[in-house]
Amino acid sequence: MALNLDGLDELTHQAVALYWNTLSSQSAKQVEGDADRGGRAAVTGGKQMDGFCTVVTTLLERVGLTGGHIFLKSKLELPGYFRPTKKWDMLVIHEGHLLAALEFKSQRGPSFGNNFNNRTEEALGSASDIWTAYREGAFGKESIRPWLGWVMLLEDCPESTAPVKVEEPHFLAFPEFHGASYAKRYQLLIQKMILEKFYDAGALLLATASGGPEGIYAEPSEDLTMRRVLAGLAGHVTSYLASR
Repeated sequence: MALNLDGLDELTHQAVALYWNTLSSQSAKQVEGDADRGGRAAVTGGKQMDGFCTVVTTLLERVGLTGGHIFLKSKLELPGYFRPTKKWDMLVIHEGHLLAALEFKSQRGPSFGNNFNNRTEEALGSASDIWTAYREGAFGKESIRPWLGWVMLLEDCPESTAPVKVEEPHFLAFPEFHGASYAKRYQLLIQKMILEKFYDAGALLLATASGGPEGIYAEPSEDLTMRRVLAGLAGHVTSYLASR
């Protein structure tokens, strides 16, 4: 069956617009009398990435999965090895088999440094936890290998695209980090997580505060696009369904 990605680019544009417009609404509600809470809303608001769930759900339905196998709002916990459970942003489960787990993350300024470190530690910790749990049979002794995806939407602004100094008081950092912006650091993070098989696919999208509400975005690395994420997930699910 030929992979049908028609219209999914447009849905991705809509997802970016939804993120920005939802985020602006959340920040406006929280910022009254409390600038710090308004700033945190730009990082921690809960609903702004729902459009990306819609993109992936549309793809999964095209390859033959019904909505009953796709978990978005509840029942998102998976057992971990280092902790009891971890709540993912999206799960795909079919007849007791964990097919896929996805994370949709975002970051808007002004505090890119601390939030980048937190996102990095969270992504690596989640991957290490789920793969060790899988090795130990947490998803059943005959479970297939699940597919993991990680998507980041980052604000495109001078603070995220300017070179960042690396502190090296004792030993030298790897050379690719020298002069790398936070946007470049995210690119390296996702590429390395895929290379090390922590995740099967990932995407990095950049959007400005002016273009984001219109659904305008850029993908700075051709190997980290939404289409690649969707194609990889579709291939995994299609192969599984064909073997049933």
